[in-house]
Amino acid sequence: MAPPNQICLVVVIFLSIFSLSSLPTSAIIPKANVSLPIPSSQLVENLCNGKAIQNRRFCLKALSTHEVIAAMDTTQLGTLIMKLGAVNAKATLNALKALNCCVEAYKYAILSFEMVSSELVEDPQTANYDVAVIGTEIANCEKELINAKVQAPRLLAGNRFMKYYVSMGYEITSTLELENPNEY
Repeated sequence: MAPPNQICLVVVIFLSIFSLSSLPTSAIIPKANVSLPIPSSQLVENLCNGKAIQNRRFCLKALSTHEVIAAMDTTQLGTLIMKLGAVNAKATLNALKALNCCVEAYKYAILSFEMVSSELVEDPQTANYDVAVIGTEIANCEKELINAKVQAPRLLAGNRFMKYYVSMGYEITSTLELENPNEY
């Protein structure tokens, strides 16, 4: 006689086969119109090969995150793409804010340099202060660019040159103050 464990195993197998054979085939084999999850890499590949995609390489790279790879369907992939787009838009907006800060700093620098030219004769001490403030404005511009991670080599070079002009202006106004200490 067979040991009790083997008998139990045979009974379980028999019952499993019997219960499966009594079910309709639609319960075992999915219907054709039921969409099975497509692996994310295939979802991404299909999307990035689409007619509207302007840069396939960018599409593939942008959608190579772990979160996107875990997407189970087109809707989930679409939601993730929209989130990535929003993150990119926020980063670009931050860059634009940094650039606007720099625009204002340079407008201020232009007016101040012009004003300091006339102050040199009448009040080198005020001119000295005004030149120093230009340096502070340019430093704020640089800080904003760094915080926003803006890569603008021409602007960074302009900031460096502006610092040179500020240092020369500061030096000349300090010299004028020392040359004529009692006049002011």
